[in-house]
Amino acid sequence: MKLRIAEIFHSVQGEGIWAGVPSTFVRVSGCNLRCVWCDTPYASWSPEGPTINIEEIIEKVVSGNLDHVVLTGGEPMLFEPIVDLAAELRALGKTITVETAGTIYRDMECDLMSISPKLGHSTPVGDAQWEKRHEELRLQPEVLRKLVNSYNSQLKFVVTGLESEIAEIDLLLSEIGPVAADRILLMPEGRDQASLWATAKKLVPVALERNWRLAPRLQIDLFGDTRGT
Repeated sequence: MKLRIAEIFHSVQGEGIWAGVPSTFVRVSGCNLRCVWCDTPYASWSPEGPTINIEEIIEKVVSGNLDHVVLTGGEPMLFEPIVDLAAELRALGKTITVETAGTIYRDMECDLMSISPKLGHSTPVGDAQWEKRHEELRLQPEVLRKLVNSYNSQLKFVVTGLESEIAEIDLLLSEIGPVAADRILLMPEGRDQASLWATAKKLVPVALERNWRLAPRLQIDLFGDTRGT
């Protein structure tokens, strides 16, 4: 069993309810969406990396001697071998986060399903190849409902602070069923510290009103917009 891997690295989790946890990241290359603001184009718009055996992936993960593993992308749920990888890592005693856009369901070993549904501002408007495909795929309420009901999960929304985005989140939540407020995270869109924190300030009233979390991107604060962080 093999997966195309863009990068494997050891760092701290920068996002979500487990932010700050030392983690080994396995970034699978390949994605079924094309978010206009994607911060990992080398795993989506222009997938990079070698296709390697699961055994080699596990060897690289174990070399970091960390308890927590993040399976990310791209979109790791696209690829069936991710199930075997997660199972073997869990057998080694690893705690596993899976980061996904929530368009595909798989039954797999997972301690935290980190789901990032893509809102309307993610669509690459004007891109003849991807605009229609992305728009049709980006939200799959039935898949999201199944993921939320099957796993310990968080819903992580990338937002710019517009009221229309919050309304879109409200509508989606009404479609997928009840989600605990402290598992709904607002994450500012941006590729640098200044723009992230400027947007974060706009989101404080929304977080206070709904009891949702305001989620920083610690990796940008610490390392900037760089690979392997």
